[in-house]
Amino acid sequence: MRGGRLEEAERHDVHSRPQWVTDYADLHDRELVIEAAPENEDLKFSIFRTLDEAVQPGAILASNTSSIPLVKMAAVTKRPSQVVGVHFFNPVPVLPLVEIVQSLLTSAETLEAVTTFAEKQLGKTTIRSKDRAGFVVNALLIPYILSAVRMMESGFASAEDIDEGMVKGCAHPMGPLHLADLIGLDTCAAVATSMYAEFKEQLFAPPPLLLRMCEAGLLGRKTGQGFFSYA
Repeated sequence: MRGGRLEEAERHDVHSRPQWVTDYADLHDRELVIEAAPENEDLKFSIFRTLDEAVQPGAILASNTSSIPLVKMAAVTKRPSQVVGVHFFNPVPVLPLVEIVQSLLTSAETLEAVTTFAEKQLGKTTIRSKDRAGFVVNALLIPYILSAVRMMESGFASAEDIDEGMVKGCAHPMGPLHLADLIGLDTCAAVATSMYAEFKEQLFAPPPLLLRMCEAGLLGRKTGQGFFSYA
């Protein structure tokens, strides 16, 4: 690796490792499966029900959810003690953190196994969180992003000035609105909605502008337009 980038031979080696499958039955012998579907409860519950039937009894079922309570996913399986949160951060190859989230039903053995996997095999730094919407990072980050959206929405400051203020004034590597675009405005809205549903605190409520942008398909970098243009 040079300058944080893989050499050509290393890149081909990494690309050769994943095995792509479309049938859950092909996962029958896996010891750990990590779900990373969009933040939609019904979709995740369906995936966990299917995985529960498809994989071996001792397998751990993990979710990369940003905000949905793990105990809800555990409850739709026959192995609630083996359901855990393993929350990565975007971009995953760059950011070193993984949140390990323990539901009320997660066993100590499951926690130890996924922590060892994240730290020893993936080389990540882990922190642990109890099972509450937003966990540690998003419980602090999402209100910050929503506050920036409200500030722009009110006309108090432009998107450019808000982000410039936080980058140059607070030494943040990226402003909150650029960060929202990177995360995806639909994901930000989904996490905010989940947190507001749990806590009923106004700071978690998604602002109307954020919801309108999602309805318009202006989701940030992945669509080429969010608070900023990426065309």
